[in-house]
This record gives sequence, C-alpha cells and structure tokens, in this order.
Amino acid sequence: MVALSTWCAKAAAFRAVILGAPASGKGTMSARIVQHFKVAHISSGDKLRLHMNSGTELGKAVASYVHSGKFVPDDVMIAMIDKEIEAVGDKNWLLDGFPRTLKQAEKLQKAHPVNLVLYLDVPIPVILERVENRWVHLPSGRVYNLGFNNPKVPGKDDVTGEPLSKRDDDMVDIVKERLERFLEANDPILEFYDKMGILKRYQGSTTNELWPHVKDTITQFLSS
Repeated sequence: MVALSTWCAKAAAFRAVILGAPASGKGTMSARIVQHFKVAHISSGDKLRLHMNSGTELGKAVASYVHSGKFVPDDVMIAMIDKEIEAVGDKNWLLDGFPRTLKQAEKLQKAHPVNLVLYLDVPIPVILERVENRWVHLPSGRVYNLGFNNPKVPGKDDVTGEPLSKRDDDMVDIVKERLERFLEANDPILEFYDKMGILKRYQGSTTNELWPHVKDTITQFLSS
C-alpha cells in the first residue's frame, strides 16, 4: 500500500469541488474526504452562516437570501470564496456548496482552476425525507440525520454535548424552493465541468453507499 504522503508528493495539487442538491449529503461526504485525505474544507454554506451568526456586514447582506431559499448574488459569493481559497494557500482543498451558477463556475475556473468535480446525484424524495430528519450543531456545523447518522445521545452533539438545532433553511418549504432553483442552475454547471473532462457522477441514496466510489476516485487522482 502506498502512503498518503507519497500520493500527495507525486500528484498535482488537489483542487476539488463537491456538488449536489441541498441535503444531498455534501457536508457528510466532505467530512469523510477531509478526514481520510487530510485536505482543507471550504464550505460556502458554513461560511455564510458564520457571517450571519456573527452579525458581520456580509452576514446582514445575505441573511434575507439564505432564509428565503434564494441564491446569494454571484459577485458576493465569488468575492467571499476567493478570500477563503487565498487563505488556504498552497494546501490541497475541497470546495463544498460552490459554485451554484454557471457564472460562479466560470469565475472560479479563471481564478483558481479546479481539477476534480464530485457530483452526488441523490433522488429528490430521499432528500426531502432527510431534511425532515436533519439536526445540526450550529457552532461547528456538524450534521446528524435520524435513522442513519444518529447522535450518540439524542438531541446532543457528539463532541461537545451541546443541544442540536434545526437550521432556518432546513424548513421543508424552503428546501423545496432551493431544490427548484438548484435543478434549474445545475445542468449548465455539470455540462461546463463535463466538457473539461473533470466531472465524476455518483448515484445513490446514502453517504455510506457513495463513499467507497468517491474514495476510489480521489485515491486514483492522488496517485496519478
């Protein structure tokens, strides 16, 4: 078996994006990727919520969009992600929840070229059921899903023991609106990355089902 350090030494920089509908499991999958492959995780949703909870000017500006299920304007998102990627420096990184529009994808590719895109294709009925059962530790962003990713103690975060909460944007009506907007915007993004030859698709209903295939893809990428 080749050591991870050997893979990283041999491979080009890992600049990856994970895509999927709201509640498709991007956060859970990202956590596994980060833990297994030791890459930096940049979650656009987590960063937005951090700004909102901290009451920054950016947080105040985007709150109405997030709570209503609408996309935050492209220029705002691009500027925020650009700063986050620059802060990571030369580390390998995984971008979670961005881009969400074709314009964002094009801008990202010009500023910080991506070389691998992972798309989680999860059925919509599965997503809606998952949202109803999803609970979050808001300070850390850790996500739990009743039925397949339960907290060790009901209603409590595994690490801190603090109470779990429902996110404002996890209301079913808001998620349905977000799904409609996602489906409309997603096809052009997938086509953009597919033409570049860097798109990998994974169909399934759970992270456990998809993880072995995602892990194999990244392992092969890092060893190439």
